[in-house]
Amino acid sequence: MPIRETASDAPMNDQVVPADDTASDASGREPFLVAVGERVRSQRARKGITRRSLAQASSVSERHLANLELGLGNASILVLRQVASALDCMPADLLGDEGEAPERLLIRDLLHGRDDKDLRRARLALADLFGTSVLPEARRQRIALVGLRGAGKSTIGRRLADDLGASFIELNREIERVAGYGLTEIHNLLGPAAYRRYERRALEDVVARHPESVIATPGGIVSDPATFNLLLSHCFTVWLTAAPSEHMQRVVAQGDTRPMAGNSEAMEDLKRILAGRAAFYRKADLTFDTSGRTLEEAYAGLVAELSRALGRPIGLGSGDMQ
Repeated sequence: MPIRETASDAPMNDQVVPADDTASDASGREPFLVAVGERVRSQRARKGITRRSLAQASSVSERHLANLELGLGNASILVLRQVASALDCMPADLLGDEGEAPERLLIRDLLHGRDDKDLRRARLALADLFGTSVLPEARRQRIALVGLRGAGKSTIGRRLADDLGASFIELNREIERVAGYGLTEIHNLLGPAAYRRYERRALEDVVARHPESVIATPGGIVSDPATFNLLLSHCFTVWLTAAPSEHMQRVVAQGDTRPMAGNSEAMEDLKRILAGRAAFYRKADLTFDTSGRTLEEAYAGLVAELSRALGRPIGLGSGDMQ
């Protein structure tokens, strides 16, 4: 996990004080507090952080965090600031309604009510306007695989790179190279915010040095908007997805039993992480489901779809799913 799982206490009011009788729902919860709790839970799931880990990073007890996420904890501004800092987001992201500069508010108004297709067009137009995108031909020479661990990013990525005659990049290894620490040391000693900085720096370096490559990315790369924007702008992205049970089976098959060790809620945790990240993974140029497929079937199917999308043939190689 990103940080050690020990909780500490911070003062927080456990009582809910609705503004008036009509402001609370049937269970007596105030809707605004319920919405704040849902945002906290969504941010935590998206970043793959357990409640215990968040308690450690924010210095807010697990009990208080549980109340906050359920809409039962009337958190102080200081507590929300601590929680937001631990989640590497702004307090406004948890509150929803924030004061902003006029131009930002005007842009938000233009985007209000637009469907996902229009929002994507706007994002790409802004990327072009501010020079953060690359030519389509160059972008298609660099393929990035996104998704949770156990989807097949490493093995499929290596085979794909071989068949394309391109470099294969395991971004986790590049993060370690740039940081000068192993992933465990980065998480335990420096924390998740430092990890995200090294992740961004490593991706920038890979983009600069490897114009033709296949990149296997960490599952949480979608957690930082700036890093994910960089990936989307410079790479043809593919979301390799699978059923949660298959993700878990493949991880255990690799010899890593940690997800199941002493954790009867591991599957539910995995499902929550996937639910929190799925909307971001869907921004990939191509989605390919590896569920119920052998490695050969998965690779052949992906190659066929990639060949159509990229407009060029890709050969077939060999390997084992990871």
